[in-house]
Amino acid sequence: MDPFNAGWLSILPPIIAISLALITKEVITSLLIGILSGTFIYCMGMNHSNVLVGSIETAFDLMGTKVDFSILLFCTMLGALVYTISMAGGSRAYGNWAIKHIRGRRSSLMATSGLGFLIFIDDYFNCLTVGTVMRPVTDTYKVSRAKLAYIIDSMAAPICIIAPISSWAAAVGSSLKETGAFESDFTAFVSTIPYNFYALACIAMVLFICYTGFDFGPMRKAEERAVDGNIGDVGGRDEGIMVSDRGTVWDMLIPILALIVFAVLSLMYTGGYWGDDAAYHSFAASLGNSSASKALVWASFGALGVAFLMFVPRKLITFREFMDGSVEGMKMMLPANIILVLAWTISGVCRDLLQTQMYVQSIVAAGGFSAVFLPAAVFLIASFLSFSTGTAWGTFGILIPIVVPVAQALDPSLLVVTLSATLAGAVFGDHCSPISDTTILSSAGAGCSHIEHVSTQMLYAWLVGFAAFIGYIVAGFTSANAWLSMAVTLAVLIGSIILLHLFWNDDKKAA
Repeated sequence: MDPFNAGWLSILPPIIAISLALITKEVITSLLIGILSGTFIYCMGMNHSNVLVGSIETAFDLMGTKVDFSILLFCTMLGALVYTISMAGGSRAYGNWAIKHIRGRRSSLMATSGLGFLIFIDDYFNCLTVGTVMRPVTDTYKVSRAKLAYIIDSMAAPICIIAPISSWAAAVGSSLKETGAFESDFTAFVSTIPYNFYALACIAMVLFICYTGFDFGPMRKAEERAVDGNIGDVGGRDEGIMVSDRGTVWDMLIPILALIVFAVLSLMYTGGYWGDDAAYHSFAASLGNSSASKALVWASFGALGVAFLMFVPRKLITFREFMDGSVEGMKMMLPANIILVLAWTISGVCRDLLQTQMYVQSIVAAGGFSAVFLPAAVFLIASFLSFSTGTAWGTFGILIPIVVPVAQALDPSLLVVTLSATLAGAVFGDHCSPISDTTILSSAGAGCSHIEHVSTQMLYAWLVGFAAFIGYIVAGFTSANAWLSMAVTLAVLIGSIILLHLFWNDDKKAA
């Protein structure tokens, strides 16, 4: 399928999909309508002989090319792993253990944040693993599923984008290498970390909110309902599952640890650590050259095998029960998998068919703004593009080759901070986009309604985005002073949280 430069029409499909999702609270139909509207625009622009039939044909042809079966397999097998662990009694035993050692809501929230911080290898892996491990604990202390999904989402991509050893670092490095502007793409990536104000502020906000409990807006309402016993959508709960009464904490921890170990080893293997090329015979180099989706499939299969060897011989569950439970766990992931497929497709419609990146490039070229506003402007553009397409990787893949020469031409001293603004904006847009894969997986990992997760997280994400935007304005005027810019970002963020929390309480008292 040849691309068609649709101009401003290229942003209509994601706008339609996002608007419908927020209005109807039903994301699958909304995404499908957005996809079909995009293929309709494409067929009209390409003068297709039968626009109606061509729109449908193009949509499903593109869907077939955009599906990442490795990610779908990983999600499916992880669903099987979670279900069988619950059947063996591991989740229940871990919940009972956690009640004795994690004493209170604050401790459970901080423990969830800490686990998210430790799993920095890959955001998909982070989203689903943290939800699996911490969901029984947060349920015990009546933490809303929306709050759990927010913590998972906010400690996934923001952590990966500042971790030098992660699948995200590898993706950014490949985009930097194409520009030819840096001697070492790894060094260039590391230099962006202090200027990634959105990721750093996002992590700071999670820790501050978890410690102080200063919630506000829709999230506060969800937390109040949870305290009253309604924690939200509990699609991942153990109710209706036959649970063994002989399970132990190790029946949960060992399969999860096996998943982590197998993931690291698989990343090293796919990256050539044990291969013939000596250039990849180091941990960092092999990780940068790895195939994350393929490695995660192998890891989830290996962890499922470990679970089988632990549960069936000890007769916690029978062979038949293990297989039936695996199938039921796979079924649990079907809605998330469908949304992922549709999200990839609408991203392909925008990027591959309608050339959204060309429209964005024209905006950048025609901007005519001062160099001091370049980081802030790039942050906004990256945020908009990522929000519209639901992909951070696609966003910085599109923008890095554009912003590097623009920054070099306007003010070379702002190159690194502008590059950081690109990465930060990509994460911001991805973080609050309803069609983002990490947003989808975070809600799936937490067992939370996807629309509830989006609606409760949106205000928090926008607040951090606003603080980061102010930080990039300061960076532009101070010749990229990282310490001052970050200090202003945090001051704006923390001050806004306190004011909004006080306003929410005053408004509630008045009501």
